[in-house]
Amino acid sequence: MKIAFTTKLPQEGFKRLFDEKNGDLEFEISDFADADILVSTFDFSVPGEMIEAMPNLRLIANFGAGYNNIDLDACRKRHICVTNTPLPVIEPTAELAFALMIDIARRVSEFDRLVRSGDAQFGVMRNLSHSLYGKTLGIIGMGRIGQALARRARAAGMRIIYHNRHKLPDEIEQKYDARYVDFQTVLQDSDFLSLNLPYTPDVHHLIGKPELGMMKRSAYLINTARGAHVEEEALVEALKNGIIAGAALDVYEHEPAVSTALLELPNIVLSPHTGTGTWEGRIAMAENVTDNILAFAKGRKEDMNLVY
Repeated sequence: MKIAFTTKLPQEGFKRLFDEKNGDLEFEISDFADADILVSTFDFSVPGEMIEAMPNLRLIANFGAGYNNIDLDACRKRHICVTNTPLPVIEPTAELAFALMIDIARRVSEFDRLVRSGDAQFGVMRNLSHSLYGKTLGIIGMGRIGQALARRARAAGMRIIYHNRHKLPDEIEQKYDARYVDFQTVLQDSDFLSLNLPYTPDVHHLIGKPELGMMKRSAYLINTARGAHVEEEALVEALKNGIIAGAALDVYEHEPAVSTALLELPNIVLSPHTGTGTWEGRIAMAENVTDNILAFAKGRKEDMNLVY
């Protein structure tokens, strides 16, 4: 089978495709036009026009948990399988969300800039910040990543509330001492509000002016999911006017463009979509893509992370 890659990826994660014997299966790298399999990345758009221009395409093995970069309708018309890599992204993404919470609350990046500028002043009542301990973390999207974040937050002494499309089983709630609440309550009661849900058109601008207005003035918004969950113009106004205390973002509404208005705000921490961006995570994602390709080639759909 011929495989095309949209992006240069860690080759050690694909060794099993090219370095080992796979029975009668043989794989070779090709250009897009001849490819049977396309390995795409979450930051590379795969529109219908591109899919139609690949007549032999049978599988899109996406390198990432999110797959809104792919035109699924075009895949359905051609009966092209689509897979993703949901498991390797769990821990690194939750880790970054937790790091962003600490950063914005304890003003780590802000103080770093202050010290480097030479303007830092030392003193007992200077440079005060806020602790995570004893605060309430609200999680919207209590799936695998949300639960991994909850595990970290509980270890830090935080209370956990969450909102999901469906309430989780009692044993999972007990594991994280988490309490299910409705959408309005998670907005109103959270000291830190973390977005950890997949993007679909139904949740476009889930957090806009009305929702920000329901939050505590002392609250922080954390987004490591997808930029379009948040109406950035409304967020800028909320941060400027003290509607909420601060925000920490790894994703942006018009990514890769970052709003100048966001860059000018002092009460925000910004990261360039690095939630899954560890060396260990990237290699594990490549190995998960390899698993999906081998399962597809062997006709074992039950072993694939099938999106469609």
